[in-house]
Amino acid sequence: MNRLNNAWRQMIRRPLWVRLLSFAVTLVLLWLPIGLSIFFLWGDGGTASFVNMGLLYLIFIALLRVWGQRVHQQRSPLGFYGLQGGWLFGRDALVGWLLAVGLVVLLFFVEGQLGWVQWHGTPDRFGLLLVEGLATGIGVGFAEELLFRGWLLQELELEYQPWFALGLNGLIFAVLHYLHPPEVIRATWPRFFGLVILGLSLGLGKWVFGRRLGFPMGFHGGLVWAYFGVKVGELVTYTGVAPEWLTGIGGNPIAGVMGVSLLGIVTLLLGYRAATAP
Repeated sequence: MNRLNNAWRQMIRRPLWVRLLSFAVTLVLLWLPIGLSIFFLWGDGGTASFVNMGLLYLIFIALLRVWGQRVHQQRSPLGFYGLQGGWLFGRDALVGWLLAVGLVVLLFFVEGQLGWVQWHGTPDRFGLLLVEGLATGIGVGFAEELLFRGWLLQELELEYQPWFALGLNGLIFAVLHYLHPPEVIRATWPRFFGLVILGLSLGLGKWVFGRRLGFPMGFHGGLVWAYFGVKVGELVTYTGVAPEWLTGIGGNPIAGVMGVSLLGIVTLLLGYRAATAP
């Protein structure tokens, strides 16, 4: 037991890549027996995949607590990574959520006024679709932000200067979301730059809002929810008047000049706020 405790304490002195790899390998080893058991019992269907991902994330949170306590000597490890309770956290999340929804609405409103998209009425059971999108947005926002802007950004900031760590975090975020076959990468490459800018805005949001994860979780989740409603609800169709590079390749706003420009404005404002904060 003492040797294990010493190993945990020595981890902070290891190079960054050793710490990141050690965390990832430990996570996989803890999850693997459970994951394989579910695979052999249920197969690789949708329910099994959903349960497996849920269990993987629960193990991630448990490991994150241990990592924060043992490696970084934090009494409140989840708070150390930005996951805090209280009304400030909830307020930040609400501000981020409303801003994200407002951006998506503004984007499609402007494109509609320009004749680039045509709006349709809401489909049957649209309320149920919004509830499904809400659950998806909350889940994605919580999971990805605790991983990328919580654990990963904190580890990068311990190794590098804050702005370099922020840029590297945005780049890693984009790369890990862009693991596709070469032909898909070539066809949708503008989306990569949009993902980098999104990663930067989410990291800056954490800095601006007291290093809490409320804003990035809300902003990320709000984008997912709003786009889910527009896309799955088939609220708009592109008229073809404007080229895809302007509206978004494959109908994805984050792969077009309009969507990236709006996101870039938010990023610049957050960056100015972060740079001028006392």
